[in-house]
Amino acid sequence: MTELEKCLAGEHYNCHLRVFLEMKATARRLLREYASLAYEQKEEKTEVLSRLFGEIGSNVSVGTPFMCDYGRNIHVGSNVSINMNCTFVDCNRIEIGDNVLIASNVQIYTAAHPVELAERLTPGWAPGDDEYFCRTYALPVRIGSGCWLGGGVIVLPGVSIGDGSVIGAGSVVTRDIPANSVAVGNPCRVIRTINGA
Repeated sequence: MTELEKCLAGEHYNCHLRVFLEMKATARRLLREYASLAYEQKEEKTEVLSRLFGEIGSNVSVGTPFMCDYGRNIHVGSNVSINMNCTFVDCNRIEIGDNVLIASNVQIYTAAHPVELAERLTPGWAPGDDEYFCRTYALPVRIGSGCWLGGGVIVLPGVSIGDGSVIGAGSVVTRDIPANSVAVGNPCRVIRTINGA
């Protein structure tokens, strides 16, 4: 199994290998190109996003600044608005459905490290080694169709947010949220159902 396959399978992988650094360099170049375009240059912006993202639907708007690791692991449906100053750490797949609103300052993380120190540190690591000093893994994130993520929401690795749900501003989503729910807080908890559910 390659390091890229390990990454997408949620196993420990070496995030400092050339393959990952090259993907990051490509993403940084495309992000600079995207940021240099005027708001009115919608066709040009869509073309850059189609090269950056793994998949993109129609009528997608991404405000600047926008930051991601690789871009290629971001899959976006149609009628999606991602407001300014969002960060998507897409070491694994980030899937965003149709008709989704993502407010400013939202952070979506797929990368993580083991909690236990003995598991987090790379065994036998020494300065100058090719491996990173700590172990990294990544888990996918799914944002269902019809969702709205309020300003400053943080979505942690492995989380799935069900279709039609609303996540209140400033919430930290640590576990799955069912469809048609309003969820708020840190940690984020469902406070009621919506959409006739």
